[in-house]
Amino acid sequence: MSIQNDIKTSQNDLRTISTLLGDALSQFAKLFQNEVDLAKAEFGEKVQKVGGALVFIVGGAVLVIPALVMALFALSAAMIGAGWSQPLSYLTSAIMAVMIAAVLFAIGINRLDARNLVPRETIRQLDKDKDTVKGMVR
Repeated sequence: MSIQNDIKTSQNDLRTISTLLGDALSQFAKLFQNEVDLAKAEFGEKVQKVGGALVFIVGGAVLVIPALVMALFALSAAMIGAGWSQPLSYLTSAIMAVMIAAVLFAIGINRLDARNLVPRETIRQLDKDKDTVKGMVR
């Protein structure tokens, strides 16, 4: 009779272990799905940031062109009126235009910096989940 009780106890223990393992795997699957959802949401947020940065780059490029052309012509005319040679006046104006364009592009590119686009929250949550799963397996 004792052997039969031991066998039943062992079978119950195996069922309990398999149930616990199944529950742990089920919870891990739910946790993983939550992480996927978080990653999607964070990725969408990063895409919006990239879109916003591109709007600034394009907006700056489109709006600055006519204004710069007129301002550069006015500057060149003023320098010519002050006695500068035409080629030197136009070259000086062109250099100023390049400097302004470089500032605008630098602002846009800075907004596209890969470090600002890393899904930090998802990575932090995945690290927590990894620790949780390790704790569940122990």
